[in-house]
Amino acid sequence: MTTPSLIIFDCDGVLIDSEVLQHQSLVDSLAPYGIQMTLEEALKRYVGRREEFSNAEAKEQYGIDLPPDFTKIRRQKRDQVFRSKLKALPGVFNLLDELEKQRIRICIATGASHPKLQLSLTIVNLWDRFAPHLFSSTQVANGKPAPDIFLFAAAHMQTPPEECLVIEDSIPGIQAARAAGMRVFGFTGGTHCRNGHAETLLQHGAEKVFGHMNEITAALST
Repeated sequence: MTTPSLIIFDCDGVLIDSEVLQHQSLVDSLAPYGIQMTLEEALKRYVGRREEFSNAEAKEQYGIDLPPDFTKIRRQKRDQVFRSKLKALPGVFNLLDELEKQRIRICIATGASHPKLQLSLTIVNLWDRFAPHLFSSTQVANGKPAPDIFLFAAAHMQTPPEECLVIEDSIPGIQAARAAGMRVFGFTGGTHCRNGHAETLLQHGAEKVFGHMNEITAALST
């Protein structure tokens, strides 16, 4: 395997096991306004998408005007559950140690906002491993599946796209990496990943798919 100069990590569902937690908080936040959405529906529709997209899509789908402070309510529920239940994905620290040993640079490129990134990564003791190389799609015009965030991250890390490897768990993320001209591995170790997810990521352009971070560590060591 050709060693990349830079590995760009998605955050939710790749570094932290957050997708089920945050999408359940979305479901719980929508329920008082008459929107009865299941967790499975929320995961299928919104994993890998920006928060603004899911809020607008839910409003359009159900024809219900959400209050101006809905985003604040949603974030409060999410942050509360994050503080009590959020964990890093197994093997993340071992992988980061191996990348440091090999002198492969790392960064994060995600749809999450910087305040959410700081909260979640601090909770799981990953903030110091990545800061200040954290890039949010709030900094670019278009979220995933557009390539904007990955190209933005590569430019700031002064690395050509063809020397980057992205690790992603979502279809929009895989599509965005491919559109950016980057290699991309799919990751299915999060609790939100259902049967058939690996095949789906491969169909959308993932070079390989891994179910545990230790498998990525081994692949990069050979």
